Amino acid sequence: MTVETNTQTETGTHGVNLSDVAASKVKSLLEQEGRDDLRLRVGVQPGGCSGLIYQLYFDERTLDGDLVRDFDGVEVVVDRMSAPYLEGASIDFSDTIEKQGFTIDNPNAGSSCACGDSFS
Repeated sequence: MTVETNTQTETGTHGVNLSDVAASKVKSLLEQEGRDDLRLRVGVQPGGCSGLIYQLYFDERTLDGDLVRDFDGVEVVVDRMSAPYLEGASIDFSDTIEKQGFTIDNPNAGSSCACGDSFS
């Protein structure tokens, strides 16, 4: 009995945007770590005071069903379950006296908490 498996995976794209400033910061962080095998993973999960919380981290894995988009050499990965919640979202990086870090502007967020980490 022969079992054939399809090793070709179909990769789709997502509607999350990464600003040039954020892409440069991601590249800088990866260079500091000496890693070129990582991608930026963005997702949502239940939690926080408003219902959903953002996840933003480096990941070396690509999972079945992931949606991938390249921004000048920076791969941004979104899982299929998170994609509808993040469609049209923009990731930027701020480095001001008031705040430093990555920010997510999400047009799908009906409301968010005071800290900005959670939305519904």
